[in-house]
Amino acid sequence: MISLQPARTAAADRLKLALATLAGARFRPASLVATRRQFLVRLLCVLALWCSWFSAETLHAARDPGGTGHTAVPDVQSGSDGLSESAAPVAVNPTPGSIVLVDRTSAAAGGTGGAHRRAKLGWINTLVMAGYLAGMVGIGLYCSRRGGSTDAFFRGGQRIPSWAAGLSIYATMVSSISYMALPAKAYATDWSYLFNTVAIVAVTPVVIAFYLPFFRRLNVTSAYEYLEKRFNVVVSLFGSASFILMQFGRMAIVLYLPAIALSTVSSLDVYLCIVLVGLLCILYTMIGGIEAVVWTDVAQATILLGGAVLSLGFAILKTDGGLAGFWSLAHQEGKFFENAVWWSSDLTVASITVIFVGSLFNNLSTYTTSQDVVQRYMITSDPKAARRSIWLNARLSLVGSALFFLVGTALFTFFRTHADRMDPLVSDDQILPLFIVQEMPVGVVGLLVAAIFAAAQSTVSSSLNSIASAWITDFHRLIWPDSTDRGRLRVAQGIVLFAGLVATGVACVMAGRNIKSLWDSFITVLGLTGGAVCGLFILGIFTRRAHGSGAFIGALASIAALILVQSFTAVSFFLYGAIGTSVCVVVGYAASMIIPSGSKPLAGLTLHAIDRL
Repeated sequence: MISLQPARTAAADRLKLALATLAGARFRPASLVATRRQFLVRLLCVLALWCSWFSAETLHAARDPGGTGHTAVPDVQSGSDGLSESAAPVAVNPTPGSIVLVDRTSAAAGGTGGAHRRAKLGWINTLVMAGYLAGMVGIGLYCSRRGGSTDAFFRGGQRIPSWAAGLSIYATMVSSISYMALPAKAYATDWSYLFNTVAIVAVTPVVIAFYLPFFRRLNVTSAYEYLEKRFNVVVSLFGSASFILMQFGRMAIVLYLPAIALSTVSSLDVYLCIVLVGLLCILYTMIGGIEAVVWTDVAQATILLGGAVLSLGFAILKTDGGLAGFWSLAHQEGKFFENAVWWSSDLTVASITVIFVGSLFNNLSTYTTSQDVVQRYMITSDPKAARRSIWLNARLSLVGSALFFLVGTALFTFFRTHADRMDPLVSDDQILPLFIVQEMPVGVVGLLVAAIFAAAQSTVSSSLNSIASAWITDFHRLIWPDSTDRGRLRVAQGIVLFAGLVATGVACVMAGRNIKSLWDSFITVLGLTGGAVCGLFILGIFTRRAHGSGAFIGALASIAALILVQSFTAVSFFLYGAIGTSVCVVVGYAASMIIPSGSKPLAGLTLHAIDRL
């Protein structure tokens, strides 16, 4: 047997040395800008050592130990703590840059059914992935030339084209959760969950008509500035803190999901995947600001949609009977809407009605209160351009989600007609990576793995910049009101670094745990944390009687109600957002009617006085 342990031990030593070198940059807030080039050089050294480790492992495994003309690859099996090596090698005969599958069963047995196969990506796919990652850093470096102020760092000087802003909104929302879990849902069930995206189109006119005018007229940097102007600073800090805490969890999940899936079906190491994607996001977000985030989002949206199209095409072509076979088998198995539950009085059932109604509130919360989205409304030159960007996102969301569901259905028909290619040890959330590394040609695999990374990076980079903008606008200026713009910019870059490192660390911790359905978990968290803040914005914009104390009581009641609902009922998690928002509005308005409060000027702050700004 050929052991990879010596190569891995040496690589671990080199990685520790590189990280120690990187840590030597001493990123104090006052020196962040001055040392960013030094940081880049040191980070690239870390990445280079990672690539050398990856190449060393591949070359070590590819050596012919006995002159047989074959490659000896360690057998892999699933252990309690993930994947571990076994003593039985498997002989295969790869071509340069090809995918090498590793079978858990003995090669002499000749069987592959039920085996857990991992793919060696090869040097061609590695180069494609490295090219993509280098391109993202290049965009960040290019955008860094026009920085120098908090307005440029958070709003890009309001010079972003509407089409780029729309693509950025879309890429921000299409995280690795969507990119991998939506096909998994279609693979495992049917198209019922598509109505979550239909709700995005439904809320778009509401966002444009009632919310966008307030953000543009008040010229906010943080969405929660509105809550401070309308209510008080406590309500504003509550909304901002809720967003920041949620983004930490979201970043960790979207870093963890692609890494754990790719490491399960390929030779990529889960922790190295997380660290690599996390560090690159930190790098280009910290040096390039929102412009780097937006333009990398544009590239990432193109790559991830192109990757989905390629996956769909190959899955249909490889299905027995091609397109006709795909369509016939999908209908026969009820993979579209044939067996969907359109209506049920039982609120514990995820009927299409429940999915759509619940998603209306979840998406209303996302597109009206989430800083990473609202921030995109402020980066264009005027409200008309912002409206175009919001509509572009809505169209892309519907088309993109339909594409992801088609991919999931095509994966179902492929594996149904090629049962011997299915790995029973791979979960539904890992079905797309399995297909990519197992069935795609050389080069295309690297592009599609890059698409999975792109889905994660677009979300993480947006979260990093929006966390920094929320902190600086809502917290830092209150604590240090006399700080200079340059000082705030340096602190913002420090926040990006800190938040990125924390999220990366949390994702690494999560890699050792098993989460059954990350998509369901994400929707649950969104409903719990977003409902109260969504209710606050509704109270502020649509009512005149609600005041700060009453609104805050409504928000606390919303959280309490959701905890009770989750603890003592089996109501579908899709409805958590609707319940949380409704409780906040009803209780907040009632409390405002009961509790006395001094008068506060509302000019330009409610729907009834929007023109008196």
